[in-house]
Amino acid sequence: MKIPRFLGSAALALLPMTGTALAQDAAAEELPACENCADSMVIMSWGGAYQAMQLKAYVQPYIDATGVSVTWDESSADAVAKLRAMSEAGNVSADVVDALGADAIRLCDEGIVQEVPVDEWLAPAPDGTAASEDLGDNVVSDCHVPTTAYSTTFGYRTDVAEWNGATPDDICDVFNLEEFPGPRALEQRPIGNLEWALICDGVPAEEVYNTLETDEGMARAFAKLDTIKDSVIWWTAGAETPQLLADKEVVIGSTYNGRLFSLIEEQKQPVAMLWDYQILDIDGFVVPADLPEDRLNRVKHFLYFATDTQRLADQAKYISYGPMRASSQPLVSTHAELGIEMAPHMPTSPENAKNSILFNYDWWADHRDERDARFHSWLAQ
Repeated sequence: MKIPRFLGSAALALLPMTGTALAQDAAAEELPACENCADSMVIMSWGGAYQAMQLKAYVQPYIDATGVSVTWDESSADAVAKLRAMSEAGNVSADVVDALGADAIRLCDEGIVQEVPVDEWLAPAPDGTAASEDLGDNVVSDCHVPTTAYSTTFGYRTDVAEWNGATPDDICDVFNLEEFPGPRALEQRPIGNLEWALICDGVPAEEVYNTLETDEGMARAFAKLDTIKDSVIWWTAGAETPQLLADKEVVIGSTYNGRLFSLIEEQKQPVAMLWDYQILDIDGFVVPADLPEDRLNRVKHFLYFATDTQRLADQAKYISYGPMRASSQPLVSTHAELGIEMAPHMPTSPENAKNSILFNYDWWADHRDERDARFHSWLAQ
């Protein structure tokens, strides 16, 4: 498996820095005409703060530049199942899909999404560097165009009276009902939950996936989750945990770090981040196989614009996710509306990433269906 360069010492490369003249050069570049292109497009994404970022950073600018009509399908959480069903029915309604790296690997292996010739479809960097080189090892699948580095981590309320002034600073505090009582929010899928459970049962982080290979390891993870199961509210959409935290329905919960950034910095809720053992991941675009020519031409044109150096840098103006192009990283600085430096809020900053788990794309691509079935069987018990 390729190791994305946003980990380890390379995390420094994703820190926001002062913008350069590249910003003006990229902004001034004229978008090529779109020949034989559909006049509408359906984008499957995640809703919430992430989709709002996409709209501001490149979808609305693309609409303004081309006049194309865009419809959102906010079901990327179920992208694999939905694209499988569309493919089987021979009726693919989505034109471009925002998908996780592991999901892209599965969809690519099944032939449901198509390979992307990166240097043919995507813009080079402003200095002429090919897109493939600009993206580097962040490309985890031949069918995936990586756009953002993000993490799944925890937020907690800072005003819980029962905690007597203590605050969680360790991932295992999620499992500590004695010192940190109250309802928790966890995602209703095995990813993340199994890793955290094993770490908090004493398994070294580097041994987690080897342990999950075994029946004993899976049983061990579920046994740990059993200790808090009765206190868990399960979520399926990233917007749920921020709302549960805001409504005081949970005291701590997992979700995407960008959702928590919005809750804390934009909504000014009494919530703080727990970065310990955040699970770092890559998000990006996939393109369904066998699109009609005019729709595929529209997708190519959109991707050329939306994934260029400036547009990927612009993402970090609205959400605390790092851009995947090396040429984008020097252009990231402050939040567009709040004016705050984004460095302390990036999951890839050295301070936030010091205890992190690299999401194992290949392992989950190989084991996801089986582990999903086992997880939901456990939930039903």
